This record gives sequence, C-alpha cells and structure tokens, in this order.
Amino acid sequence: MLRPVPLVDQFRRIEEELPEDWSDARLQLTVSDPAKAARTAALLGATGAGRSGNTIRFYTARRGAGIGPEGVRRLLRKVDEEGIRGELELLAAGKPTVIAPTHRRTLVESWDAALAALPSDWSELHCELELTSTDYLERAALLTAPLNPSRFDDTPGFRFRVASHAGYGASPEMVRRCLQRLDENGIRGEIRVLRVLSASNHVATQGPVWYVGGRVV
Repeated sequence: MLRPVPLVDQFRRIEEELPEDWSDARLQLTVSDPAKAARTAALLGATGAGRSGNTIRFYTARRGAGIGPEGVRRLLRKVDEEGIRGELELLAAGKPTVIAPTHRRTLVESWDAALAALPSDWSELHCELELTSTDYLERAALLTAPLNPSRFDDTPGFRFRVASHAGYGASPEMVRRCLQRLDENGIRGEIRVLRVLSASNHVATQGPVWYVGGRVV
C-alpha cells in the first residue's frame, strides 16, 4: 500500500507547476477524515481558510494580500504532524498586474487592485495605510475617521478593519470613499491587506478577533 503524500509535499508539487511569475493561488484541501476537518481549518486559519464539510479552501499570495507560500508550507507541516491526511489541489492562479513605470497608482486604484486579488468569499480584512510623509498624518486621520484608524508604530500611517457584509469594521465602499478623499487632497501612500478571513460565521459576536503583538486589533 502506498503511503499518503504529506500535504507540504503536495503543495511543493503545485508550486513547481505554477508559472514563474505567479502572484497568487487559490487552493482546496479535501480532508480524508471528515472528523478532522474542523481541526484542519483551525490550523490553516491564518490563510483565511473557509470550510464546507471536509473541504477547506484557502489563499496564498507572494505579496500584498494573503499569507505567503513559506507561511503555507509552515502551516501544512503542522497539519502533517497531527497525522491529518487529504488531497490538495490548485483551483486557480493569477499573474501580477504590470503597471507602466511612469504611472503612479492612486490610493483608490491600489484599493481596487487589493480587493481584486482577494478570494471572492472574503469576510474580514485587517489593512494598513502607510503614508509617504508624516506631514500627512493629521489631515489623513481626519479624512479616514469613519474607518476608526489606529496608529501602530512610528511608521506614518494607520491600520483599520474592514467587513464585507456584517460585523466589526468599515465597509469596502466606505474605505474607497475615504481613500478617494485622500487622493483628492494630494495625500500619497500605500494601502496593504495584512490579514484576510473568508466565509467567517458570526455567532453572537461582531466577528473574529486578531491578536497582534499581544494587542487586540
């Protein structure tokens, strides 16, 4: 009888078949033992995993939104160490968008691109807006007040949460309006999606809680 192929090795094989310039990938893991599906989804939680029965879908990206390939390998090793078996398959993969060097992307354009790279069932985001100058901080804080922005270190910028449908966080439409105001005021910076969850189910709560550096965000 052939030994089951470890999930981390299945992921490496998928990586080898991806084009050299791949930017993101959507994966599906079918767990052999349905009783272990919930535990597997928990172990892969950092990827924004969503579970339906014994099928778990998650997302990885080389940059920007989503956890990177090395992070996925680390999490799959933990799944393997618990003796959980299954079949990993690639659902879709994307290539990076090429932008002309002379074109400086606005914050709204960056936000639209970040959303386009997310899985279609995303539910919560933890985002970061890094400004190009501390001179922008006071004005940017005022213009992004509806997002409930918070400072995180000495970097000139803010972090905030976004909810796609319900729960704690600004709506993606509100984020876009605030970023548009920044663009109109000549405030420059970069928007990033730091963490993403998909298909989360709120049960008597306003949504999931992230702990970053010992703090709730």
